[in-house]
Amino acid sequence: MARATILDWTDAQVLMKRDEHRDVKYTVYRDGKKHFLEIRGADEKPIHTLELPVGMRLDKSSYEVLLRYVLLDVVAA
Repeated sequence: MARATILDWTDAQVLMKRDEHRDVKYTVYRDGKKHFLEIRGADEKPIHTLELPVGMRLDKSSYEVLLRYVLLDVVAA
């Protein structure tokens, strides 16, 4: 099965710590049976790709919550 887009690139402003924010864009796609959330900076540089758990695959509000966690936990580490 080929890669299929579930949610096209979407711009988001993610609130970080102490009133700071980060501009990013994200997409959600399926590759085979797995679903992924891909995050890029406003400059198009890749930040992180995360495999989505089954319960979060089709919930847009979950994608935006995951953005903040990825940026705070993965990128800031």
